[in-house]
Amino acid sequence: MSWEQPCESDHRGCAMEAKHDIIQATEQEYAKLRAAVHGLGEAQMREVWLGTWAVREIIAHIAGWHREMLPALERVARGEPPYAQGTYDDFDRWNARFVEARKDVATDDLLREVELSHRELLRAVGRLSDETLAADQAARSLVDGVGAGHYREHVAQILEWRGRAAR
Repeated sequence: MSWEQPCESDHRGCAMEAKHDIIQATEQEYAKLRAAVHGLGEAQMREVWLGTWAVREIIAHIAGWHREMLPALERVARGEPPYAQGTYDDFDRWNARFVEARKDVATDDLLREVELSHRELLRAVGRLSDETLAADQAARSLVDGVGAGHYREHVAQILEWRGRAAR
């Protein structure tokens, strides 16, 4: 049995592996989000159970963060800071803004929007250099925060809620 060499031995290879890994993780976690929402009817999508939110608000705010971070990723690709310090310190205010902006959008349209914004996020990530997405870079945590990590957070909540509702 042979062991793979640690990534540290080849920084460029490590960065390339990191870029591939974050795109793959984002896709995998998004598939879990889709599965967690799959089969919910309109009434379930609108049932409030997470503070003042239902699943549709979760979907709306995820798509909102995608849209908001696309220009930030473009700036990162140009070697600029993603956004001015302090811009997103109040996550709750931004979440509320995203949800409010989409409150009158049909649920099916919200689902299409999050699908589209997820694809746009992946395209933006694909345009970043391998080094920009290395584990120790700020862009890596930004992408995880609006991608895989964000999906993971809400999948756990949705599955827990669905488990309670099934009892």
